[in-house]
Formats: sequence, structure tokens, C-alpha cells
Amino acid sequence: MYTKLWWIVGLVIAAPLTMLAAFVFLWSIPTREAEPVRVLSATTQILSPKIIDFPSWNFKFDIADGRGLIVTNYLKRYNSPLLPHAEEIVSISDKYGLDWRLLVAIAQQESNLCKKIPKDSYNCWGYGIYGDLVTRFDSYPDGLDTVARGLKRNYLDRGLKTPEEIMAKYTPPSQGSWARGVNQFLEDIQ
Repeated sequence: MYTKLWWIVGLVIAAPLTMLAAFVFLWSIPTREAEPVRVLSATTQILSPKIIDFPSWNFKFDIADGRGLIVTNYLKRYNSPLLPHAEEIVSISDKYGLDWRLLVAIAQQESNLCKKIPKDSYNCWGYGIYGDLVTRFDSYPDGLDTVARGLKRNYLDRGLKTPEEIMAKYTPPSQGSWARGVNQFLEDIQ
């Protein structure tokens, strides 16, 4: 009888303390900047020499980049016309040294991921749009490359790296709302 009582008392005390300790531990882990997501993939090859009756297995494990999948899922969730270009967004971002989420976050802020753009402009980023003056691109890939190159040359290379710093030149009249939106979308994409 007392043994069961001790087990129940121990469980009632130990379980909440264990959960509290786990929560404190997880809360104390410092956060880091976004890193490329790596996905483990595997290929299998079966080798069966004619002399031996038993097959041998040869496993090869590769690390794959999961950023394209994350961008694909994000664009799919919002039914964006950029969806077919998800992998290209990551490779263009790498080409110009941009955060792989930045082009998508700006497109989300400026055009609801290309759903609200000037007709036949392929300009999802509000890039070079001033009133009636509209910068037009031949295609989404053309727009992606032009905007990424412009962000690299005119912002990152001049020390403007955070959305707040970029906003000061990209869209100064927004009074902080643009940077807040871009930061929120950067978080959402992770």
C-alpha cells in the first residue's frame, strides 16, 4: 500500500520538476542567425557478385540543401506565381551573397508574393517603381537576377544589410513599417 503511495507522490512531484527543468534548459539556449538547412538523403546500391550468393549493400549518404524546399513550401502556401522559381531564388541569392529569404520577404511585403504587381511588369519587389514610373522585367527570373544584383551593389556593398538599413534607401517614406514587415516575413520563412 505504501509503495504505491510513494510511487504516486514521486510521480506527482518528479514529472512537473522534470518538465520545468526541460523548459528552463530550452529557454536558455541562445538563438542564432539563420543557417542553411541541410537535409540528409541516402542512396542505396546493391552489389551481387555471381560467385557469392549473398548480396552486399553499399550505402552512400549525402547532405542536401533544404532551403529550396523551404522556399517552395512557403510560396506554395501563398499560391505565389514565383513557385516555379523557388530553387532559382536560392541560387541567385547565393550568387549575390544575399540572405536566401530576402527576395521572398521583399516580394511578400511589396506585392503579396507577386499577386499585386503592375501589369506585365514581373516586378514583385517594388524595385524602381515611383508613382507612374514602373521598372519592368522580361520574366520573373530576369526580375530576380536584376533585383538581387541591385541589392548587392546598391545596398549590401554599401554596408546596408538589415531590413532597417535597406529601408532607409529602398523605401524611406515607410517610417519603419516596411522593415517590420520584411523582418516578419524573414522569420516566417524559416
